[in-house]
Amino acid sequence: MKKVILFIAIYTSIITGCAPRRDLVYFSNLAKQTSEIKLQGQEVKIQQNDLLSVSINSLNQESNVLFAVNTKNAGAENNYKVEGYRVSKDGMINLPVVGNVRLEGLTIEQAQATISKELDKYVKKPVVDVQLVNFKVTVIGEVNRPSTFTVQGDNINLLEALGMAGDMTVYGKRENILVIRQQDGQRVMKRLNLNNQDVMDSPFFYLKQNDVVYVEPDKSKAIEYSPNTRIMPVVIASISAVAVLITAVLRR
Repeated sequence: MKKVILFIAIYTSIITGCAPRRDLVYFSNLAKQTSEIKLQGQEVKIQQNDLLSVSINSLNQESNVLFAVNTKNAGAENNYKVEGYRVSKDGMINLPVVGNVRLEGLTIEQAQATISKELDKYVKKPVVDVQLVNFKVTVIGEVNRPSTFTVQGDNINLLEALGMAGDMTVYGKRENILVIRQQDGQRVMKRLNLNNQDVMDSPFFYLKQNDVVYVEPDKSKAIEYSPNTRIMPVVIASISAVAVLITAVLRR
C-alpha cells in the first residue's frame, strides 16, 4: 500500500517538475536598472498600395473642395466607405490639376511638404494635411483577442498592438514574438524577446502598416491539450480511489 502511495507522489512530482518554468514578466531584466529608457519611435514611410487622405486648406474655398478626399457614408448605419488617393506601383498618387506626385518612401511630413510645393503653382498659400487611411496591423496566436486592427494615425509599437489584442495569454512565448513585414517587395521576419529591454531598440518594435504579429504558444499548451494528458487526472484519481479502498479493506 505504501508503495502505491509513494508511486502516486513520485508520478505527480515528475509531471509537475516537467512543466517548463517561464518568465511571464515583460522587460524582466529591467528590474535592476535605475536609468530611464526612452522609446524612440520610427517614422512610417509611404509604400505602394497605401491609401492616403489628402486635404487642402487655402484662401480659395473652391480649391479646398476640389482636392479634399475624406471618409464618406456608404449608406448603411455605421458602415463607411473609405476613399482616398491610392499609391500606385510607381509610387505616385494622382491629384486633380497637379497630376502625378511621387510619394513612395517619404514620411507623412515629407509628403505634405512635397504636395505643398506642387500646389504652390495653382493654390495660394496651401496648407496640406496627409493621413494614412489604411494603416492596419494583425495580431494572431496566443492573445486573447486575435484580429486585424486599424490604427488611428501612423504610430504604434508592439506593446500597444498586443494591448489592442487583449494582451498575451499565459501560454504566449514572450521571449519569441514573430513580426512579419513586407519591405521593398520582400517578406521580412524578425523574432523579438519581450523579456529583454533591448527589444525597444529594434526597428521592428515600432510596427509599420500591414505588419503581422504572431505570438507562438508554449509547449506546455500542447501538452495540456494532448489526449494522454487529459485522461491523466482521471487515471491518478482512479489510482488514489483504489488505494483508499485497499487501505480501508486492510484495516478491517
